Amino acid sequence: MKKYILTGTLAALLTLGGLSVPALAGPEDVVVENAWSRASIGMNRPGAAYMTIRNTGDEPVTLIGLTTPLAMMPEIHETKTNAEGVSSMSPAGEIAIAPGESVALEPGGLHAMLMRLQEPMTEGDTFPLTLLFDDGGEVTVKVPILGIAARGPED
Repeated sequence: MKKYILTGTLAALLTLGGLSVPALAGPEDVVVENAWSRASIGMNRPGAAYMTIRNTGDEPVTLIGLTTPLAMMPEIHETKTNAEGVSSMSPAGEIAIAPGESVALEPGGLHAMLMRLQEPMTEGDTFPLTLLFDDGGEVTVKVPILGIAARGPED
């Protein structure tokens, strides 16, 4: 009798535990649009990449990092301007994207900062950039390198 009670209790706990597990948003829920970057002058200065990241799923997704063979330290940074008009950049940390919403990585705001370049960013080339999400999902996008004076993906 004790065996049946313990088995039933264990089954109930596992069922309740299974119901409380959050749904995970997979890479199929993330769409990356209009990715682009500018050519660099050598490798001494960081590069940057820009894009729109859209969550087409029913659950929030959280961007936690980046990887690329092009740079040893890729991070999402945010540019802020204070009341005196002085701009500064700092790591943005995790970026939550609600269902049906998007986040723009663009000049003057959030952007992918590519520090410690491993090779120059040459106009006409592309490089892979992998977005890392808190649920273990990854999305890799090919980022085209435009001219040094480019202002957007259409340049």
